[in-house]
Amino acid sequence: MLFGKKKDIVGVDIGSRTIKVAEVEENKKGRMIRKFGMIDIAPGLIEDGAVKNPEAVAYLIRQLFTSQKIKENNVAISIGGYSTIVKNISVPAMDEDQLQEMIQFEAEQYIPFDINDVNLDFQIIGENEINPNQMNVLLVAAKKEMVNDYVNLVQLAGLNPCVIDVDAFALQNIHEINYGAAGENVVLIDIGASKITLNILRDNVSVFMRDVSMGCQQINTKIISLANCTLDEAEALYHSEETDKLSDKEMIEIVSSVVTAWCTEIGRALDFFYSTYPGDQIRKIILSGGGAKIRKFRELLAAETNSEVEMIRPFEKFSVGSDFDLSYLEQIAPQAAICLGLAIRKIDDK
Repeated sequence: MLFGKKKDIVGVDIGSRTIKVAEVEENKKGRMIRKFGMIDIAPGLIEDGAVKNPEAVAYLIRQLFTSQKIKENNVAISIGGYSTIVKNISVPAMDEDQLQEMIQFEAEQYIPFDINDVNLDFQIIGENEINPNQMNVLLVAAKKEMVNDYVNLVQLAGLNPCVIDVDAFALQNIHEINYGAAGENVVLIDIGASKITLNILRDNVSVFMRDVSMGCQQINTKIISLANCTLDEAEALYHSEETDKLSDKEMIEIVSSVVTAWCTEIGRALDFFYSTYPGDQIRKIILSGGGAKIRKFRELLAAETNSEVEMIRPFEKFSVGSDFDLSYLEQIAPQAAICLGLAIRKIDDK
């Protein structure tokens, strides 16, 4: 979905609790992080992906661009959640022009929305492994209402929305840049404040994507209820080793109950993968988002999936200017993944 002309764009990741921006310069020597910044969003401005107060959010976006001294107006954003559907489908073998004409008919069989209410896009993956007369296609549908809301939001901030991506694709983009095409089965999981985005890659091709309405806000809600504290205090507490607000046992119980539910949901997705590809094995899970920093979650997920679990290193293949605080970048790295995946997009990308 393209709205602009220039190739250079800024990645803008609009979450329910933070907005991140990243500007990347690409030259013969590689990619360099020119700008990166974050700003908090007050609770309630964005809920379940829906922008409740566009004026307030647009003001924060402008404030972030000003503080980071970003002059480029062309941006890439992403959406996710219940208003987007991504499915791998099989259709009769045909060329791209033919599929473009038929995609609406094919999509009606798979999309649980009125087909007139969604924007459709697709990418041909290749020949079907079982039936050579069929080909595999990645189908993407996004509700027009949500797309329009985010386009209007960005324009309200004085910016030009050139690329609208999907969160799971942005995650995959930054994984490919930093980890290369190893050919192994990998699960990419982003744990945000109110949404978990999951993308399973098989031989570097996405075979399963899902967004789940879970996230770190579940932990915050439980802490606030028990400790009678503010949201900011709650967010600080579950990353801290020590607190006088709650006992160690209480904190362990809160975090364990929530991350156990996360692991159960992730386990369901892996079960689907194994039922579809019974001879395959997932050896590695790469986590991003604020929830990736929760050690208890990483340990439990590794134990329950029998996989290596690690936090993403989104800056791995980027050079960084001397004015950056490297310790800060290391601290916020998991939260930067989707934003950087957007920043490396080009306007003429498929």
